Amino acid sequence: MSMEEPVGETGELPEYAERVLDLADAIPPGRVMTYGDVAEWLGEGGPRQVGRVMALYGGTAPWWRVVRADGTLLPGHELRALGHYREEGTPLRAAGPAAEGHVPRIDMRRARWDGTHI
Repeated sequence: MSMEEPVGETGELPEYAERVLDLADAIPPGRVMTYGDVAEWLGEGGPRQVGRVMALYGGTAPWWRVVRADGTLLPGHELRALGHYREEGTPLRAAGPAAEGHVPRIDMRRARWDGTHI
């Protein structure tokens, strides 16, 4: 995830990126949405497009709240994300013995947010 935020020639974010980041900002602490959930809620794009927006522009947004559907933590950012999850009380599941580094996963059944009450 890039911590710099590339923007268009006008200095503004693309409209789709603004919508993705606005939704990421609206996800309550301790809850998550998948990349696919975000795309479905917006009615545009797909998981890959949302992931691209988060990678390019999400450095100042709560990026840890937009996650993979299986609850695995973002490679290369596991420890930072885990700190946020613990601070916010995000439900986690213990990692299985085969999990690399034994990093927990998000408990998607309990942590997933459906976008209501925005």
